[in-house]
Formats: sequence, C-alpha cells, structure tokens
Amino acid sequence: MILDSGFSPLESSLFFCYLCFPQADYLNERTISMTQHTNHMETMPVRSLLLRMSWPMMLSMLVQALYNLVDSMFVAQLSGEGFEALALAYPIQTLMIALCAGTAVGINAMISRRLGEKRVEDAVQVALNGYAVCAVISVLFFLFGLTASGPFIRLFSSQPNVVAYGTQYVTIVTVCAFTVSFQICSERVLQASGNSLGPMISQATGAVLNIILDPLFIFGIGPFPRLEVAGAAIATVLSQFAGMLLVFFLVWRNPNLKLHFKGFRPSLTVIRDIYTIGVPAIMVQLLGTLMTLGLNKVMAFFTTNGVFILGAYFKLQSFAFMPIYGLNNGLVPVVSYNYGAKRPDRVTQAIRFALVIAVSVMAVGAALFLLVPGLLLSFFQANPAQMADGIPALRMIGPSFLFAGACIIFSAAFQSVGAPRTSLLISLLRQVALLLPAALLLGWLAPGFLWLAFPVAEILSCTLAVLCYRRVYQTKIAFSY
Repeated sequence: MILDSGFSPLESSLFFCYLCFPQADYLNERTISMTQHTNHMETMPVRSLLLRMSWPMMLSMLVQALYNLVDSMFVAQLSGEGFEALALAYPIQTLMIALCAGTAVGINAMISRRLGEKRVEDAVQVALNGYAVCAVISVLFFLFGLTASGPFIRLFSSQPNVVAYGTQYVTIVTVCAFTVSFQICSERVLQASGNSLGPMISQATGAVLNIILDPLFIFGIGPFPRLEVAGAAIATVLSQFAGMLLVFFLVWRNPNLKLHFKGFRPSLTVIRDIYTIGVPAIMVQLLGTLMTLGLNKVMAFFTTNGVFILGAYFKLQSFAFMPIYGLNNGLVPVVSYNYGAKRPDRVTQAIRFALVIAVSVMAVGAALFLLVPGLLLSFFQANPAQMADGIPALRMIGPSFLFAGACIIFSAAFQSVGAPRTSLLISLLRQVALLLPAALLLGWLAPGFLWLAFPVAEILSCTLAVLCYRRVYQTKIAFSY
C-alpha cells in the first residue's frame, strides 16, 4: 500500500522535512507534479486508487483511536468518577463530530463531483462555502459550552464529582469547537482534490501530540499544572489546534484546487447542494449520539455496571470502526468522481473492494472481543464486578462487527451516488430503531443478554442494506451509462 501512495520512503521523509522547511524546492515540485494529474481518479486501477485514497485516512483514524484510548486510560487511573464523566461527555463529542463530519461529507462529495465534471471554479466555491458553514457550527457549540454543559451532565448523573468533571470537559471541548470543525473541513477539501496524504499527516500530528500532552496536563508532570479531567480536555483541543494549523497550510498550498476569496459571497444554492448530501450524513452520525444517550438510560434500568461497560466498549470498538470510517472517507470521493464521470464499472469495483477490506478489518475486532475481553477491560482499571458483567457483554457484541462494517460501506456508497435517504434509513435502523427496542426487550427478558441487541440490529440492518443496494445499482449506478 505504501507503493500506491506515490512516495518512496526517502520522499516521505523529505515531505515531513518540507513541512518544517518550505524552501526545500525538490519536494515542492514532487508534490505539485503528483497533484496536477487529477485524472487518476478515473484512470488508475480501482483497487490501487481506493488504497491510495484510503490508507492514509485509515492509518490516521487508527492513531485517533489510539489517543482516545490513551486519554481514557489516563483518566481511569485518576479515578473511576473521571472515567464515568468522560463516558457521559461522549455523546456531546459525537454530536460535535457529527455536525462537522457530516457537513464535510457533503463538501467532499460535491467537490469530487464538480472536479469529475471538470467544473473547477464551482469546486472552489463549494470549499469556501463549506468553511463559512463550519464557522457557524463553531459559534453554536461555543454558545452551548458557555451555557449548557452543566445542565447536560446533570441529566445523567447526580454525583458531585462526576458532574464537576463532566462539566469541565464538555465546556472546554465545545468552546474550542472551531479547532475540530475547521480541521475536518480542510482535510476533506484536500482529500476531495486527490491529496490523501495531507489529512493523514494532520490527524496523526494531533493524535501524537495528544498522547504526549495528556499525562502532562492530567497529572501535572514537571512544570505543567495538575488539571485532572480538565487537563485531558485541554490536551485534546491543543492537539486539534495544531492539526488545524497544519492542514490549513496544506490547503492553501494545494496547487490542484487553488482557493481564492475574490468575489466570494456565501451562496445559499451551494450550501443547499452541500447539505443535500450533508444533512443525511449528519443525521446518520447524529444517530450515534442518540444511540449513546438511549443506551445510557437503558443500562440504568438493568445493570449497575452498564455505563462503565458501555464507555469501555465505545473506546475499544473505535480500533475496529475508525479504520472503516477512514476507508469510508476514501471511498466517497472515488465513487462520487466516477459517478459524476459516468463510469459505473469503476463505481461498483470500488464498492466491492471496500466491502472486502471492511469485513476483514472488522473480523479482527470481533476476534479480539471474543478471545480477550478481560484484557481489554483491564485497560480501564475494571473491578471484579465490572469484569464479571463486562466479559460476557463484549463477547456478545463482538460478532456484530462483521455486519456493521458492511453497513458502513453501503451507507457511504448510497451517499456518493445521490441516495442519501437510503443511507439514513440503514443507519437509523442499526443505531436506533432496532437497537434500542431490542436492548429494552432483551433486558426485560434477561438483563444479562441485553448486549445481544447489537448483533440483532446489525444483522437485520445489513440484510436490508444489501437489498437496497441492488435497487440503487439498477436505478442509479447502472443507469448512469
């Protein structure tokens, strides 16, 4: 896969040098020569293209999962109340990511489609309007952080320390939402124009910095103050800020899609086009927030350790799911471009190959949940009671990964070919409409088996996704000849 990137190991090293020393002319010329030829989106072999577009994002997402895990591990060492506070703050983080990433999906798909149609100036306008929308999102979260962080946490806990920790964490990450908002938008602008390495470098830089800063701010090592849970939030936003600055630099030096503000005015037509795709994508990701909130309430009915297990599960499952979302991000511009270029053969090849990769990666995650659940829970300082409940819970959840991976790829395919409502339907079923009722029913019948709701929801949703894909292929993909 490294060969598909177009960089030798030596050139990869020179690229990192170039980030620090922009006067290094060789790599500047090499980078420009790679990005000038946008027709590789419709001429390069599909498997090589998908790997080239996806592996940097998959790697960076894997690093993101690592620093999320490390973040929780450090806080768990601090106290169980701190870990529970992070678990309760998780829905707000997913909400923030949902709005930013969902908007970015629309930006990504529209830029890729416009480039596929050879409408470069229209692609520039999509990018600029995308930045304007992200600024509005940042302001909304800023206001939420100042006014609603405490009341939100108190909806789910009455423990003073949990409320205090959770309020601190949510306030800091939402007030500084502009860092993640502009970082995600810029990464998708780069990716849509064929630069898949830039987003990887941006995310990896933030992730590594977060791993370094976490213990310094949480425990007060050396000259750093001991800030505990607030320190974890500060480390996160500082790392995101660094990633944002880096990806800004790469966007404005991108020769393949030169952004300019001359004559720019926000366009309701362009924003509508972005959200034709973006709103369903946002809704798809918002369902994750609703799922977490609903499951937190369900757990309170049937188990005393449910919040801990659910928090540990969401941190652990990211190692399987985050690479698939990276693959997802690589698949969207490939399918969108070739759909716009009327190449249905390449569209179907990309989707099928993505399904093979997704199921293979998810099989590894499922195996870990089935074989070593106790080891996984020990990362979060689980006590004997939490181990007793958590080990069978993870084993019941594990098989659902295989079907979830396929559903995620089908959802990306539906979004990319102009069937966002179908994508929304599949995600609604797997994350809310089937999962929450199944959890309530199974919990009522036998509390120990409520975790079987995950595989039940995923299997039924995957079956429907396959049937929907057959219809979308016949009516949209094959019809695009």
